[in-house]
Amino acid sequence: MMKRISLLELAHDIVSSYLELDDIALDATLGNGHDALFLARSVGGGGHVFGFDIQQQALINSFQRLLQHDLQRRVTLRLASHADMLAHVPEQWHGRVRAVMFNLGYLPGADKTVITQIDSTLAALNAACGLLAPRAVMTVLAYPGHAGGDLEAEQLAAWSQQLDRACFTSEVIHSRYDKPTAPRLFVIRKQVDLL
Repeated sequence: MMKRISLLELAHDIVSSYLELDDIALDATLGNGHDALFLARSVGGGGHVFGFDIQQQALINSFQRLLQHDLQRRVTLRLASHADMLAHVPEQWHGRVRAVMFNLGYLPGADKTVITQIDSTLAALNAACGLLAPRAVMTVLAYPGHAGGDLEAEQLAAWSQQLDRACFTSEVIHSRYDKPTAPRLFVIRKQVDLL
């Protein structure tokens, strides 16, 4: 029997097909640092990762995870909303970011009432589109089924449908569980720069 792959593993597989050594990548929602660690490994010693979260505990957890693998020097952690990523990514990297990963919802093991908010998430998605290089990718894991999660997934689907098709493609990959509250992965690929 074939092993089923999780949406997080699938997001990592998709992103790894875009990332090369020395690239720049963003972890828009650090959480416990799983994506930051994956990105830090993927960009190598010459690349760099910028990570954002509004919770100090997420930065602590992420830093500890990176430290365990001696990859902390490859990542800049910011206690900031993902909506403010433009202010925290040096201008020299604008339009040169190869991958951005979002993992929405709440910080596992922490206060479940502190969740990503649709307004800041949409602002972050728009900012990320501008930061992406041509032939780059953005993944967004959304979790309907918790307070605010249904609306976030719905708004994310609407946002992805209005993207400029001359520059971006988008797809939604549903969880293997066929229910409305199951997680889903949005994959946005930037083909070319906006004119």
